[in-house]
Amino acid sequence: MLKYSIRRILGMIPMLILISIVVFTLAKLMPGDSFSGEIDPNNTDPAYIEEMRQKTGYYDPIPVQYWNWVSNFVQGEFGKSTRYKIPVADLVAEKLPNTIFLGLTSLLLTYILAFFMGMYSGRKPYTIGDNLIAGFNYTALAIPSFVAAVFAIYFFSFKLNWFPFGGSVDILVMEGTVEWYLSKLHHIALPAIILGALSTASYTQFLRNDIIENSRKDFVRTARAKGTKVSKIYNVHILRNSIIPLVTFLGFDLVSLVGGAIIVEGIFTYPGIGQLFLTSVNSRDYPTLMTLTMMFTSITLIGNLVADILYGVVDPRIGLE
Repeated sequence: MLKYSIRRILGMIPMLILISIVVFTLAKLMPGDSFSGEIDPNNTDPAYIEEMRQKTGYYDPIPVQYWNWVSNFVQGEFGKSTRYKIPVADLVAEKLPNTIFLGLTSLLLTYILAFFMGMYSGRKPYTIGDNLIAGFNYTALAIPSFVAAVFAIYFFSFKLNWFPFGGSVDILVMEGTVEWYLSKLHHIALPAIILGALSTASYTQFLRNDIIENSRKDFVRTARAKGTKVSKIYNVHILRNSIIPLVTFLGFDLVSLVGGAIIVEGIFTYPGIGQLFLTSVNSRDYPTLMTLTMMFTSITLIGNLVADILYGVVDPRIGLE
């Protein structure tokens, strides 16, 4: 396991180098530059913009610019945001906890719903309950997250006034108090439900199908012949084998939650990494944009590694060599 992990981590290095070249090239091909993406260009002195371009090496040869960016990035120097006028590292550190909180909340919701619905559908296939769950799953798979988010805001925020439609906390409450934490949960509930409920569908179907398939195998027939209780057969023997695909998806969830958060955070104006990414694109804040893109790429590679390792952990029959 250790050798496999080290080999995979070393294999990520050339991939990260290649991706960094792609990210840098795409940033350079975008129209304008970081300083022409100021919030109000009409009030910005052209002499100041030209001075900043000279200072940041905008006119240096492309290979020199790439090397300077990569060397600084490896050392943890991500540059300064041209929109927010603060270091990118501080900006990401400020927004990242909100996205982590949203991701963990939606992930917990996803697994809880998928576990109970998948177990029910697997134990009672082709019943009315199973058909209702399947209908929900197919609907969730067909509806894009941005469409669901817009309708959720319209009904639950504007019509019913159950949830706030933006932000992460009420500005009138004091940080650290019970009311502050309750306000955080209230603000995150609706976007977490959108992310979690839509992600539940595929997990539920995987768990349901695996339970049905495993219930027909020889070890289940043997357990039934020995007089083992049906509940123990499903909750111990079958579930232990059926839960494997669900566990291995945890690594890929790291990737899908970040991708979904970009859309959902933008619609809910939730101050996280997703909304920061969209803002950096619109304002041509290249230091922030390039840092976030590399971070998303790293999360993708780490997520794939975690998925492979978990697969070997939960199923010892698979050797990671």
